[in-house]
Amino acid sequence: MSNAISTIGVIGAGQMGNGIAHVSALAGYDVFIHDVAEERVIKGLATIDGTLSRQVHSGRITEDDRKAAMARVRPAIAVDALGDCDLVIEAATENEQVKRKIFASVCPVLRPDAMLATNTSSISITRLASASDRPERFIGIHFMNPVPVMQLVELIRGIATGDETFEAAKAYVAKLGKTVAVAEDFPGFMVNRILLPMINEAIYVLYEGVGSVEAIDTAMRLGANHPMGPLQLADFIGLDTCLSIMQVLYEGLADSKYRPCPLLVKYVEAGWLGRKTNRGFYDYRGEHPVPTR
Repeated sequence: MSNAISTIGVIGAGQMGNGIAHVSALAGYDVFIHDVAEERVIKGLATIDGTLSRQVHSGRITEDDRKAAMARVRPAIAVDALGDCDLVIEAATENEQVKRKIFASVCPVLRPDAMLATNTSSISITRLASASDRPERFIGIHFMNPVPVMQLVELIRGIATGDETFEAAKAYVAKLGKTVAVAEDFPGFMVNRILLPMINEAIYVLYEGVGSVEAIDTAMRLGANHPMGPLQLADFIGLDTCLSIMQVLYEGLADSKYRPCPLLVKYVEAGWLGRKTNRGFYDYRGEHPVPTR
């Protein structure tokens, strides 16, 4: 099966989806990118072109590489356009019901031998696979954000995932030039099982008045040598995504240490989701980010 993968479908043209399409096209795969609205697909394609142009400017790729990659990425306005893909990767919002609806809509148009993957960062692969018609050809391929920059990809098998599917996914990731870390199908897998509770604890530190936004981020940058403070990182990830992952951990592992901080819930309820809404733990509407607390 690994030798047969030449065409990739990506469902979701947002930050993760366009990143996956970007690295796939750059690695030589033909890519179709789909979203619920045509304007999102067009915006995603523009983002890919912009990121590739920055890579040309920095010397990471050539202008010919950029042109060739853009020629390989095509919009899939209707889900039917994914029918000839060898591998389709779902990269929608971190909401199980949304993902299940996507699998129900895409499975009927796929070839019987096509693989289906999810980029979920926390939800059970086994449970998501049960919403498809091909659990043995279903796998978790969890890219890190931003996809063109981050080296790691977590691979997660569901209980029914076949060996052939697993090996094909490994070959795909290898061709992207990325490194595989194999995780078991437990809530949050590895990276987010470790990372998100740390971010949640940083929000509790802010909530309890132990330190300010700037103090917490400075402490972790200079005291723990983190390249980005945990609250700045939360804004980059998206506070809604952070909350969704913490809820999966809390509900899936039934341990109070994973309880989402009430302040995180409040920010999400306010629509302060971080960089994508220009306000989170920092306000990004001015020339420089300003802490909101």
